[in-house]
Amino acid sequence: MIRIDPTDPCIFQLSGGTTGIPKLIPRTHNDYAYNSRTAAAVCGVTGDSVLLLALPIAHNLPLACPGIQGYFFQGGKVVLSPTTRPEQVFSLIQAHRATHLKVVPAFLIRLINDPSAGRFDLSSIKLIQSGGQRMQPEVRLRTQQLIPGCFVQENFGMSEGMLFFVRPDDPQEVKLETCGRPICPDDEVRLVDAEGREIAPGEVGELTCRGPYTLRGYFGAPEYNALQFTRDGFYCSGDLMRLHPSGNYVVEGRKKDLINRGGEKISAEEIENLILSHPAVQNAACVPVPDPDLGEKMCACVILKAGSALSLDQLTDFLKAKEIAKFKLPEHMAVFEEFPVSTFGKVSKKALADTVAKNANH
Repeated sequence: MIRIDPTDPCIFQLSGGTTGIPKLIPRTHNDYAYNSRTAAAVCGVTGDSVLLLALPIAHNLPLACPGIQGYFFQGGKVVLSPTTRPEQVFSLIQAHRATHLKVVPAFLIRLINDPSAGRFDLSSIKLIQSGGQRMQPEVRLRTQQLIPGCFVQENFGMSEGMLFFVRPDDPQEVKLETCGRPICPDDEVRLVDAEGREIAPGEVGELTCRGPYTLRGYFGAPEYNALQFTRDGFYCSGDLMRLHPSGNYVVEGRKKDLINRGGEKISAEEIENLILSHPAVQNAACVPVPDPDLGEKMCACVILKAGSALSLDQLTDFLKAKEIAKFKLPEHMAVFEEFPVSTFGKVSKKALADTVAKNANH
């Protein structure tokens, strides 16, 4: 007879591997069930809910936030799509009257820009849950124009546990600007500086957190755990955030997602957000390219909207009007039809940087 201890691991998730080899994240039966049930309440999941899922089901967001688990716990229905092709996704939404859809921003951008969208009845969608990367306000607004009755819910989460969700009753400007707040009243959040000191509200710091469904340590990695956890058990995420006046949080990038131009550190996310406001740009990602004098320079990788054109000079003129420091201006630009993505659908900046560097050497 198999005996299951609720505190034993029920699944091992993989860390993102941004600091080297991915680590094993042990999620227990207790914390993973709690994770899904708590997230389901914030996402309005009921027995009548129908989730259309086109993301890989073994990842944390599709599986448990609230994911397949959360919908089944509530007696809801899950429809698995074998493809992310927009026309087939729309067809499944229409056929099954899907109420919920999970996306990463690159996937949603592809959906809302597909010409076939207008041929399908998408009115059953109540909530589109986005995670993995920060979503631009324009994408949310365009989605709501396409499906007027839906709420595009920004999320911030990690396989290690802690989840932040925007709430349906948040003011509109808060929905557009923030990634939400923790889903559980027992979640604890500290934003700290490089020395581990708590910062003032509104300042940017590293997210450290602990709570009932956040891991206590990576599996079999005591030396790594000593670096990633504070003495009082807060997990050091490497994510940069600031507290919004509303009490929600705003993601400002990753500690590691910095371009080092001659000692000046440039936040890729800051520049990407500005580039995305250009009317010709559909998506953007900034990556470093090697430079013999400065070490690194920035390359703006862009996907342009259909029928649009953009040169590097035009882009830098646009950014200069935003009054950013001169050293933050991209010095290279590469136009892509589509970005390489990881298995979870996040833009693979490593693959982008490798492609840009390879082309620069030819």
